[in-house]
Amino acid sequence: MAKKSKRKKLIEKLDNIFSQYIRLREAKNGIVECFTCGKQEFWKGKGMQNGHFMSRKNLSTRWDEVNCQVQCVGCNVYRYGEQYKFSIGLDAKYGGGTAEEMLIKSRETSKIMDVELEEKIKHYENLVKELI
Repeated sequence: MAKKSKRKKLIEKLDNIFSQYIRLREAKNGIVECFTCGKQEFWKGKGMQNGHFMSRKNLSTRWDEVNCQVQCVGCNVYRYGEQYKFSIGLDAKYGGGTAEEMLIKSRETSKIMDVELEEKIKHYENLVKELI
């Protein structure tokens, strides 16, 4: 079995800490609400995830705090992110046109150096510590 590259490990670590941040930022007394269906659960439970409006494959929006919201597993995985409902929620939360801005931003080419990934990891680790 091949070892994971340093870059792959950095991306995995950033995904993990960023997901914690997204869920914690929305938590009220430890409870988060699904952005698309309203289901409520403890932020750290397996039932809640960091949902992406524009897919994680787009590095330009993968760690964008507007593009990412709390979603239950049902909406995020089994209902493929509920993108239409997600877009309505983004426009309601951040103002009309936000979903379209995320779509445009997702199409931008983004090259992120390893050092930038490391900086983002530190940044979100600090934010998570503050929120916990």
